[in-house]
Parts: sequence; structure tokens; C-alpha cells
Amino acid sequence: MIIEPRTYRSSFSKERFESFVITYKDSDIWIGIDHASFQKEMADFALKQLEAIRDELEAYVAADSMFKKSLKPCTVQDEAPESAKVMAAAAEKAGVGPMAAVAGWFSENIGKALLENFSILEMVVENGGDIFLKLQEPLIMSIFAGDSPLSGMVGLEIAAEHSPLGICTSAGTVGPSRSFGKADAVMIACKETALADAFATGFGNLIKKPGDVEKVLKRTERFEEIIAAVLICEDQIGIRGEFEMKLIQ
Repeated sequence: MIIEPRTYRSSFSKERFESFVITYKDSDIWIGIDHASFQKEMADFALKQLEAIRDELEAYVAADSMFKKSLKPCTVQDEAPESAKVMAAAAEKAGVGPMAAVAGWFSENIGKALLENFSILEMVVENGGDIFLKLQEPLIMSIFAGDSPLSGMVGLEIAAEHSPLGICTSAGTVGPSRSFGKADAVMIACKETALADAFATGFGNLIKKPGDVEKVLKRTERFEEIIAAVLICEDQIGIRGEFEMKLIQ
């Protein structure tokens, strides 16, 4: 198994977050906790949570192969675990297969489990670019967009009052995730991280060329669950929502 280095993780401030990484099978999750809240026991707790939810989901997928293979929304069995039900619901809204929501779901589930068991002021849980956030102060997140000239040049200032929330990114030109589009980056923010993940995949599939950015951005307005959206394809960018765009020096 090869795990690609997540060099973008270095963009999170070491002054603000104490970080650790948990890995299980091909899951590789970065977690940042504010220094005042950090406890070394958090790493073992988060790893056990990852192992539990991944094993549970894999057991279900073994009995329902369509859940893993489908590129469209699909129903789940009555005895499906919470993970499968949450992913299926997100996929239904976004018009994609349920596995499009898996990374976001893992981030959110682990993040919420940590919040329920530890006193945490600020936290970032990042899983392949799909992020669960809890903030006390604003956080500027830069946007990696492959070979686009806009990559790393722009970011969103995430307002703390919207957290906890999920911010997920999909791309058709970079990264291991499956996409049928050509977007360099589609970033979506929602209260539910699994839903943000599914929407990012769905809207990313629709962008085939730079000229598609404007109409796809307009389409995001149909969904009240979307707090913010950023779409990048080559030199074209579309931004809407609650967060302020920032130029990155």
C-alpha cells in the first residue's frame, strides 16, 4: 500500500494546533487540536474510533456490494450501520454514489467522537482534503488547485460561528479520488461533512471546462445546506456563500 504524502497539511499553523496522524489500512487522517486542549490520549482514542467505523462499514459493504460500486444514489438495507445510512442520505441529495461521502463521514464521526469525550476548544480533522472543523477564532484555508494559476493564491476565511462544520474538496485533475469532471478544485462547506463531501464530488463531475464554472456555481444556490462554494477550473474561479475570500501572500 502506498500513502501519498499530504504536503498541504503543513499549511495548518503549528502555533495554533498540536497535531497527530492516525492510519488504518489505507485511511490516513490528520488531526489538529488547540494546544490548551490537547491530551496525548486523544491519538489512541481517535485511532480506535477509526478502526471501529471502518471495520463496521467494510462488513456492511461485504454484504451489500452495490453500496460500494454504485455511482448513483442507492438505498441501504434496514440493518445498515449509521455510517452507511448517513452516506446514502448525503449521496441522495448530491446525486452521486454513497462512497463519495466516505472520507467526509470519517472526518466528522471521529471529530464528533473526540468532542464528546474530551474538552476541546478548536479542532481540525482532515481526511484526504475533507475536513471537519470546530473553531473559536476565524481560520483562513488556502485552496490547492493542482496546476491552476490560482492554486494556493486564494483562500476562505472560515467564520468560527459557523462551526462545527465540514469543508470538503474534490478535483478532477489532481488526487486519487474519482471524478468525472475537469475541475482543479471544488470546495463545498456544509454543516454535515459527509454532505459537503458528496456535493463536492457531484458539482466537480459537472465541470468539464472553464466555461462551466459560472453555471455550476449558480446550481449550488439550489441547496440551502451549502454554506459556501468555491469552484476552480484553470484560470476561472467562482465563489459564493458566507465566507470572505482572502488572497494568500
